[in-house]
Amino acid sequence: MIHFVGAGSGAPDLITVRGQKFLQEADVIIYAGSLVNPELLNEKKEGCKVYNSATMTLEEVLDVMFEAEKDGLMTVRLHTGDPCLYGAIREQMDVLDEKGIAYDYCPGVSSFCGAASALNLEYTLPDVSQSVIITRMAGRTPVPEKEEIASLASHHATMVVFLSTGMLEKLSERLIAGGYTKDTPAAIVYKATWEDERAFVCTVGTLAETAKKNNITKTALMIIGDVVTHSHYNRSELYNPAFTTEFREATK
Repeated sequence: MIHFVGAGSGAPDLITVRGQKFLQEADVIIYAGSLVNPELLNEKKEGCKVYNSATMTLEEVLDVMFEAEKDGLMTVRLHTGDPCLYGAIREQMDVLDEKGIAYDYCPGVSSFCGAASALNLEYTLPDVSQSVIITRMAGRTPVPEKEEIASLASHHATMVVFLSTGMLEKLSERLIAGGYTKDTPAAIVYKATWEDERAFVCTVGTLAETAKKNNITKTALMIIGDVVTHSHYNRSELYNPAFTTEFREATK
């Protein structure tokens, strides 16, 4: 059996209890060594074989899985955060489906959740933003034309931008082209939930300057929108005494 497991956003105690149990029982662990906290490997049992997929191709990863299945062993494929975001899991699952190999998927805490916690931030504030756009800049890997940053920015929703720390001048340019002003609040969160986490509040126009000043070159998320400064929002109707819910009658 193969278990795809979300490792969490960085802190080793943010893996789920279910994911931790799978790690402890695994005969083989294939982990994304470029991003997964190696402290999680302390959970492995004696004799467990460990492979770092940062140095492997898809075909090499699959070969390890096939060999483990042939020997009746249990494999954990440990991905950073929650693998539903930029996790490259579908291409693995499709091959396993073709081979008739059973697998399941244990969710994890995404780094975009960790980034919010670093800033004590709520992405969805009433009358500010009720939508979150998770995206990235086009680089060596392209994005669909309809999802170009300026097009998405035109919605003025909260934006969380992955995999783009090395392109911040271009990111600012495309955000402004989409309708954000250079003074729109923004933030850079480096290694959210890790021990060396760092968070910087800035503006759309100062993203690149802030990263350069603080020597942030990778492993960071950018958050764009007025929720960063959590001002000018309305309180939730759910807890408004004048608002009736299924569980409570209005009192005013």
